[in-house]
Amino acid sequence: MKRLLIAGSILLLVACSAEPGSEKWCAAKKEQPKSEWTASDAGTYTKNCLIDGTEVGSERWCEDLAGTPKGDWTASETKTYAQHCVM
Repeated sequence: MKRLLIAGSILLLVACSAEPGSEKWCAAKKEQPKSEWTASDAGTYTKNCLIDGTEVGSERWCEDLAGTPKGDWTASETKTYAQHCVM
């Protein structure tokens, strides 16, 4: 029973975290000291947060990805596109 409760708690915490590159994630990173960022965080922030409208899931991001051949999409981009751009 304890294991089930712990596993459920972990899943809830993971499900509530913001997707890297999303508007919510960018806002959280902006508040976090840069000394606590990983190299991956810095790259994602630079790519998705510095120019308005390029956050993952934004209308512009969806349009840009839609213009890219689907064979060039990563699995992560495909998943994110389905979550934010199709519905």
